[in-house]
Amino acid sequence: MGKGDGGHFITFVIQPNAIHCIESMKNLLLIALAIIGLASCNINRNLMFKTDVNYAFDTPADSSRLTEYRISPNDIVTMRIFSNSGAEILNATASPDPQTSTMAFIQFPRIDYFVEVDGTVELPELGFVELSGMTLREAEKHLETLYGQIYRDPFVLVRVTNNRVFVFPGTGGEASVVILNNNNTTLIEALALAGGIQQRGDARKVKILRQVGDRREVYQVDLSTIEGKDAAGMIVQANDIIYVDPVPRLPAEVLRDVAPIVTLISSLTLVVALVGGIF
Repeated sequence: MGKGDGGHFITFVIQPNAIHCIESMKNLLLIALAIIGLASCNINRNLMFKTDVNYAFDTPADSSRLTEYRISPNDIVTMRIFSNSGAEILNATASPDPQTSTMAFIQFPRIDYFVEVDGTVELPELGFVELSGMTLREAEKHLETLYGQIYRDPFVLVRVTNNRVFVFPGTGGEASVVILNNNNTTLIEALALAGGIQQRGDARKVKILRQVGDRREVYQVDLSTIEGKDAAGMIVQANDIIYVDPVPRLPAEVLRDVAPIVTLISSLTLVVALVGGIF
């Protein structure tokens, strides 16, 4: 109620349906805020390997030292054997000397062999042989000794063909499996083979998860400045996980997740307003 120009009083009357409409809008607003709050809890839920500020990262071995890979269970190895100290490699057209052993120039075909969970490999004429834990050169020397009991001066070549690392380049969910054709592949090479650090990736926070014995070590390196060149030269190991932390995009992701909800709330508000106007 208010006083007019001529001393008359003007009365303002709020209809019950308007009050009801206002109360409904308040309730809808509270519901919307609650839904937005719940939706914000799902932001960046696709990110992996999160660490808090005080997480104690492990210290990687000196990257200047080349660590030879050691054969592990579930590896697939290829083996080729040449008799007579590998003479067949240099003289592929040579034929066996009939006055010497017919085994003089035998060349075995390349065949893949699976390393069992117990670390053994089933090989022709030898049966199951323990190779797990050996470097490639140690495995070759060991097999040359064993096959030396059967063939003249055997020359053995062993390679692991399924060595790989898993690279998450900074998008949060996308990843690449990089085959290690080179036993001394560096961290920067592995990232390059995966397409490099993505636009959202944080080059300051590159994590390397590595199985060492019975535990998984976690390193973090900074590749954002030139001082990170030493870390970039770290030799990756088979089955390493290279994870580039994505840069959080909270406002954009909140809007993306909340947009459908806001649209729904707006529609409901319009319906309530129209219903209130009718009644």
